[in-house]
Amino acid sequence: MITYAGIDIGGTKCAVTIGRAENNHIELVDKVIFPTEHTPEKSIQRIIIELDQLFNQYPEDKQRLIAIGISCGGPLDSKRGIILSPPNLPNWDRIDIIGPIQSHFNVPTGLQNDANACALAEWQWGAGQGTRNMIFLTFGTGMGAGLILDGRLYSGTNDNAGEVGHIRLAEQGPIGYNKAGSFEGFCSGGGIARLAQSMLRKRMDAGDSLPSFFKQSNDIEGVSTKDIAEAAQSGDAFAIGIFQEVGRKLGRGIALLIDILNPQKVVIGSIYGRQKELIEPYMREELENEALPNTLSVCEIVPAGLGEQVGDYAALSVARDLHLNQS
Repeated sequence: MITYAGIDIGGTKCAVTIGRAENNHIELVDKVIFPTEHTPEKSIQRIIIELDQLFNQYPEDKQRLIAIGISCGGPLDSKRGIILSPPNLPNWDRIDIIGPIQSHFNVPTGLQNDANACALAEWQWGAGQGTRNMIFLTFGTGMGAGLILDGRLYSGTNDNAGEVGHIRLAEQGPIGYNKAGSFEGFCSGGGIARLAQSMLRKRMDAGDSLPSFFKQSNDIEGVSTKDIAEAAQSGDAFAIGIFQEVGRKLGRGIALLIDILNPQKVVIGSIYGRQKELIEPYMREELENEALPNTLSVCEIVPAGLGEQVGDYAALSVARDLHLNQS
């Protein structure tokens, strides 16, 4: 048995985890979540302190520690271990994250963007086990992809592979990734809310009847993806129509990816797992219309096997991938 540690760095909170691995299995031992500090220097110091305190509770795991993985939103330089001004981390401009962590704990330390880290987790321990070609789609706050190609993580020339949210799926549509009608615009938490808000405005301007869940006195900007999902699950026709459009655009985006990359599986996280019944029929219909039959026939499309816990295992999977590639 060996031990990995994981560090997840987010805009509002960070987390440190410890995992015990044996063969192809891992056990999440413990996890601590804490607010992201105001400066990168203080954040790194806090990360080290929190992980040290966690190891104080599990001294045997500290002795078995063999690698540390770090998951963070991009852009970043994984080879040099540098975080390059992610939009959710102000002042994190060319910050060396690996150096101080590796120096303090004296074990190999690796860095990956969060989509790649989740892809590794699903490939190693989740729905992608046993595949050589797999795509992981985040489908959460944003839309990004992690690519496992020919049995390895593919991150591209400068860690920008998998930025599928920037693909334009329609000339007009909700804005995501700074582009109207983008994959992220239609298929993300923020995008779904913006799509609903836009359609509500059109109804109000035309004097049409409003959906039952929405009162005209409400602030349109306050309508959330959760509101739409709850209304759709209750049978509201307007909300169901939103998810029909989301499903079709998800199918169109996936059709592009599987025609180009010919994967065995597409694993989809977050919103897809929660709203699969609403989204899947329309996604499948669009896939049948858009994808090459022989690529679609060998590709299975499934929710994340690790479910809502995929983020907990993401950084640990970076540590495991680093360890295996250095062995």
